Amino acid sequence: MKRPLAVVAIGGNALILDEARQALADQAAAVASACVSIAELVSRGWRVVVTHGNGPQVGFILRRGEIASGEVPVVPMDYATADTQGAIGSMFQRALPSVTLVTHVAVDAHDPAFLRPDKPIGMYYPEARAKELGLRLGWTVAEDSGRGWRRVVASPRPLRILEIDDIAQLSGGGRVVVACGGGGIPVLVGADGRLTGVEAVVDKDRTSALLARLLGADALLLCTGVDAVYAGWGTATQRRLERLSAAEAASLLAGGELGAGSMRPKVEAALDFLTGPGPVRRAVIGRLDRLAGLADGSEGTVIAEAER
Repeated sequence: MKRPLAVVAIGGNALILDEARQALADQAAAVASACVSIAELVSRGWRVVVTHGNGPQVGFILRRGEIASGEVPVVPMDYATADTQGAIGSMFQRALPSVTLVTHVAVDAHDPAFLRPDKPIGMYYPEARAKELGLRLGWTVAEDSGRGWRRVVASPRPLRILEIDDIAQLSGGGRVVVACGGGGIPVLVGADGRLTGVEAVVDKDRTSALLARLLGADALLLCTGVDAVYAGWGTATQRRLERLSAAEAASLLAGGELGAGSMRPKVEAALDFLTGPGPVRRAVIGRLDRLAGLADGSEGTVIAEAER
């Protein structure tokens, strides 16, 4: 009997435990801790494909480029994502028998996101400093949630995962695969098949949902820093949601009860994964250190369609 498949999406912030533990050795220790949970899942009979965020790590690369501006070439966004895929993948491979696949994601040059860059990346700056950097380095900058000014880039939808067949083959052979890091390296595919990198960030959860759907995964496990989805988070009436139908989750999104920068992208990704024909699937949102419980539905918020 074929073992079930889970796509496990880990946020880049999960590798930065706090401001005092940002060094590469600290990030490697956080990955090793995550691998304990992944190994438990494998021991229970699951095949696993891991995706991960890279926001803080790309921020460090861009900061180094700013400091060294004029001394070394600036690293474009697509190469920064490639750098982090390799580096974070190496951390996983040191902690767990696994294989990392540098992964490209095709996007549409005419995606409306390119007309309104709104994905904050990198460091926070005072307004004057951000605008000066914008002029000097060609950045688009914007104020971010009252915390300062940051560079913003487009976040187009992922259309295709170019290495999907390789991921499927490796996973089908029983390997733990680390793929689509940082949402994938965003590229445009020319008529001649040539790939051109773009200054953009593809949302990691969106790509994870696409990956899970293309692989025919049984579960999409979206790992975050809280134990479940809460409606009205941070208010006196917040409530923990243990199980939602796809329709109920869509209603929550339509009602604006989920934060745009926190749970909303994860619930949207869950619905993306559940869309379309095929066997009954489930997406679960919860804590990384409770991964086995997320997989069996005893932890987190389970979002699932009705039995077909």
